Amino acid sequence: MLKVKMLAAQFAVDTCESKAEAIMLIERNRPDLILLNLSDATHDQHSLCRDLRRSTVTKSIAIIAVGVADTSRARFAALDAGADDVLPHPVNDVLLLARIRSLLRVRSTSQELMLRETTSRALGFEENKAVFDGAARLAILSQESRAASLLKSSLNAGLRNAIQVLHPNDALLGDDGSAAYDLFVINAATTEAGASGLFGLVSDLRARNQTRLAMQLVVVPPEAPEVAAMFLDLGADDVVPSTSSPDEISMRATRLIARKRQHDKLRDTVRNGLNAAVTDPLTGLFNRRYVEPHLARLAEDSRKSGRELAVMMIDIDHFKSVNDTHGHAAGDTVLIALANRLRENLRAIDLVARMGGEEFLVAMPGTSVADARMAAARLCELVHATPFNLGEGLPMLKVTVSVGVAVSGKLNAGSSAITKICDRADKALYAAKSAGRDQVAFSKSAA
Repeated sequence: MLKVKMLAAQFAVDTCESKAEAIMLIERNRPDLILLNLSDATHDQHSLCRDLRRSTVTKSIAIIAVGVADTSRARFAALDAGADDVLPHPVNDVLLLARIRSLLRVRSTSQELMLRETTSRALGFEENKAVFDGAARLAILSQESRAASLLKSSLNAGLRNAIQVLHPNDALLGDDGSAAYDLFVINAATTEAGASGLFGLVSDLRARNQTRLAMQLVVVPPEAPEVAAMFLDLGADDVVPSTSSPDEISMRATRLIARKRQHDKLRDTVRNGLNAAVTDPLTGLFNRRYVEPHLARLAEDSRKSGRELAVMMIDIDHFKSVNDTHGHAAGDTVLIALANRLRENLRAIDLVARMGGEEFLVAMPGTSVADARMAAARLCELVHATPFNLGEGLPMLKVTVSVGVAVSGKLNAGSSAITKICDRADKALYAAKSAGRDQVAFSKSAA
């Protein structure tokens, strides 16, 4: 049943019936997510879950436990065994898909941060020195004081952290203090979520600079899986039924805090170690020095996973005439604006870099020829369709770009593989310019 549901949602699915078969499939295919039936009385699936979490190879794979009894004790046991999330029997389809989307977003973010941190080490930057984390800061957002008190008692039972109770509206006041919160625990169990504005609160917290990196744990009514699914899709990191035990609530909160601290440390490593040395001072994009080792890691990941890697070379058409006609300041404005358009219209895991002058590189892991063709055409149109503002007193300037694309196919081990794909993308870029500019060309092997 689960396979049929996952196939209908456009996922590639493997199924297995034993622990041994599961281990073999996981080692061979390295899935993004595992649905694990913990109610199977013939196999100790809790031990499989623990083994997957202990292994350095599989510890980052998201695991959803299904078939669990709908009790806080059963959910706690599954979480304690290493599951990222628990869906009791019968599984609600809407909530299942929302859980999967949420966990895949988390995994994508973690992979991107880990990959950039690994690249910084390869460039010779030291890992940040270990520091004492101290107590986390938690805020309970609730419109009802009694419910907030019960939540605070539950969290105090398992956490030694500073916990503040706020009205939901106070979390959006915009003062700098709200940036210090590690976790927002939002009570949506005692009010109607839509009418009370809690759906909007979750998305607002995720969108605002001072709160977007804070974790969100939403307490939901146990009989409303569609409400829980909506919160996950709007940006909540986890949802927990209001009938859960203090131990379960504390465990979920502890995990979210640990995840935030890990992400914060990885971001600090990238920010502090790389910014000055490997970013272009004009556009803020990564520069050529960063590209080579990072592409090597993307290529190695692509080789191991069997997924394709797409590389685009992007060049501004007739850029010299922009400088000659409007001045170098106007040329810099175009470069900055183009960098922003590229950055804002690609995924977090994609690499965007300025290679020098008016040439940019985009690397997109896990991207097929069809997806690369669509993305390249979209970026080309994105530049062509909207003129660039050169500043006060200067006319709006229409700018076009030429794009050359190469897709990896099956990669061999070694550093030459990424050199070859970049050379192919360069040749495709030359072909796009020779064909009249303002267009996309593919290398012959990817066409």
